[in-house]
Amino acid sequence: MQLPALAAQVDRGDFAGAQAQIDKALAAPGTDAATRAAYAFQQERMRRIRLDFTLDEAQAKAAVRRSVPDLRDEEFKRWDDAGLLEHLDIDGQRRWFKRAPGNLFLLSAEASQRRPADKRISRPGPYERLGPHHGEVIIAAEQSGLTSLAPRRVRITQSIKVDADAVPAGETVRAWIPYPRSIAGQQENIQWLGSVPTGAQIAPEDTLQRTAYLERKAVAGTPTEFSVSYELTISARRFVIDPDKVQPTPSDPALAPYLVERAPHVVFTPAMREFSRKAVGNETNPYRVAKKLFDAVDQIPWGGAREYSTISNISDYALHAGHADCGQQTLLLISLLRMNGIPARWQSGMVYSDNEVGYNNLHDWGAVYLAPYGWVPVDVSTGALNSDKPAERDFYFGGLDAYRIAFNDDYSRPLVPAKQHFRSETVDLQRGEVEWQGGNLYFNQWQYDFQSQVLPLAGK
Repeated sequence: MQLPALAAQVDRGDFAGAQAQIDKALAAPGTDAATRAAYAFQQERMRRIRLDFTLDEAQAKAAVRRSVPDLRDEEFKRWDDAGLLEHLDIDGQRRWFKRAPGNLFLLSAEASQRRPADKRISRPGPYERLGPHHGEVIIAAEQSGLTSLAPRRVRITQSIKVDADAVPAGETVRAWIPYPRSIAGQQENIQWLGSVPTGAQIAPEDTLQRTAYLERKAVAGTPTEFSVSYELTISARRFVIDPDKVQPTPSDPALAPYLVERAPHVVFTPAMREFSRKAVGNETNPYRVAKKLFDAVDQIPWGGAREYSTISNISDYALHAGHADCGQQTLLLISLLRMNGIPARWQSGMVYSDNEVGYNNLHDWGAVYLAPYGWVPVDVSTGALNSDKPAERDFYFGGLDAYRIAFNDDYSRPLVPAKQHFRSETVDLQRGEVEWQGGNLYFNQWQYDFQSQVLPLAGK
């Protein structure tokens, strides 16, 4: 069986059939190392899917009933049949995604109204709703004409704590903690403060998924801990674009990688072409095409996501699942833009706040190339803000706030030093990665923490 057919078998929940094919391939003497690794990952993917789809019917109903105490069985079935409760039939037994009960109330107004009034409040991140910082950036752009604005000096400490006895005592635990690149106009003046343990190996500046690498021996009965600390200056971005001045994409070899498919997550499927046709219509202006696609993807409801490594084609998943999170929406938008001849690329990291203590979150966004303006940021998951003023409403189509740090300028790129075993996150890199000689340590074997402190700017 070819690998795409095997992946599709896993996607359908035919784990027993897939495992039989994997066993056959791994036992065959002529199977090369790369093919063996690809088949072995499908086996690992099934294990990870089971960790995401943990709920049986009784558990799924019980989770919904915590918000809707008088839930009726027919309501649950109707919502489930409508695809509002993400599930997968694994070898004939239906299992529900562990975040599906919470996502239900984000996807269904009817379900949300069934909750008590005090449980209907949805609290977005601090910069997902219009606030003073957006106005600060807009005014600064108008007054200065600059595209890098409202800088913030930030001190970051990010850590990983591996569960006690996850690795045998005396074995070396290897950890990769995300670390930022210097990006002109966006994040600059990076100052290393230190690591625990000392001796971190920082990947070269041109590493698109950059990390600080650390090693430490495991001690029996004790968590194995790692951390890195540094400061940097992060600026908001705002590009004021005149659509009538936007030109066709130039024939530039440097842009070529951002115009093509990149399987498995950026593929121009027939369904994607149809979605694009309906969204774009007869429009040809690159800015207006990009904005139409941005608005169309922004209409997909946000929902808590499965682990990306369990999904065989993320942009296709975002198109069909009925919901998507930030990275899924971003990959879908990237696919649509490239399909329409508009260069698009990925960026991701963490968001945080200086007015909500302890707030941080994983976040993904992107950039689009619009001549003659160059690369322009777009955050389709945050999307349109609630305002009648175009400058405020469309802030994230051509702008970014100053409360995000980028760790990744692409997705699914090699780590430095190279990882020996499968990554826990095969697409993104925000929490980090951990392994030992015996294998990868998955997310259920360690925890991460991200702490930020916004500092006074020098001279202010």
